[in-house]
Amino acid sequence: MATKQVTVKDIAKRLRLHYTTVSKALRDHPDISTATKNRVLSVAQELDYHPNSIAKSLKSQATSTIGVIVPSIKNDFFSAVISGVEEVAYGREFNTVVCQSNESADREALHVDTLIDNRVAGVLACVAQSTTSGAHFKALQRQGVPVVFFDRVCEDVQASRVVVDDYTGARKAVLHLIQSGRRRIAHVAGPKNTSVGRERCRGYLSALEQSSITVDHDLIAYGGLEEKDGAAAFRQLLSRSRMPEAVFAVNDPVAVGVYTEIKRHGLKIPDDVALVGFGDITLSSYLDPPLTTVKQSPYEIGRAAAGMLLRQIENPTCEVIPEVQVIETELVLRQSV
Repeated sequence: MATKQVTVKDIAKRLRLHYTTVSKALRDHPDISTATKNRVLSVAQELDYHPNSIAKSLKSQATSTIGVIVPSIKNDFFSAVISGVEEVAYGREFNTVVCQSNESADREALHVDTLIDNRVAGVLACVAQSTTSGAHFKALQRQGVPVVFFDRVCEDVQASRVVVDDYTGARKAVLHLIQSGRRRIAHVAGPKNTSVGRERCRGYLSALEQSSITVDHDLIAYGGLEEKDGAAAFRQLLSRSRMPEAVFAVNDPVAVGVYTEIKRHGLKIPDDVALVGFGDITLSSYLDPPLTTVKQSPYEIGRAAAGMLLRQIENPTCEVIPEVQVIETELVLRQSV
């Protein structure tokens, strides 16, 4: 049988005090003497009292909890972002609740509804690859809940964001392939509706243009952002035309899918096909050969996004002017090129 949760009235009954006195003592109110506060805290500890955050939120219209919506918790990038968020939130006495969309726009919208119902103080979000409308995030804002995007953003929502320099990172990666002597360079691109997919493809095209290489659209395969998408895209590239000399993948999981498919065809990396990813996930350095990739600093992204959100939460009367913070990338050179 479940034990009944201890309430303020239980503490008040034990001490023969009015429950408002106990409530003030627990909030360190100046009207209550130090001796009474100490008595209340002692009994609260003895009875294992925990504040009812839901009841508190009904009065204040907000909790000290922030919601974090990510496409996938198992992805190294998002795990590191969450670590950065929690480090900043903990230091400011905020809790975090993490929701996983599994790249589903419907599930993402459902999580937003749940966070609204639970009166979170604010939300950090990296949108799912299937999200084409920010209507559910606009609903959050109408409820007075601040939203900050990180990595992937909703262009139709006026909100602050922390992003990496996807364009420059991609451009550097492709220029490195060109400088290594490759000219027939394929791009396994992300979904066109995602900001990261668009910007990294733009960087790829810019590098080709700068090097006077004519764009061959048969060498661009659009797909998802997971390992299986990389494998499918490489098969698609082979069915269209002759073997590319190199592949630039939209992210490291996709690059791993391409890597696996290259090996399955009995080809050697980088002798037959060079390969570059984006993200620098842990697995990248353990492949044989290890993967050349673009480092994103996800922990710093998480810290920056959390700091941005908490400034809005802690200054509710200030006008919110959306700001953009761009985190620089770094090309990590390994043996796949």
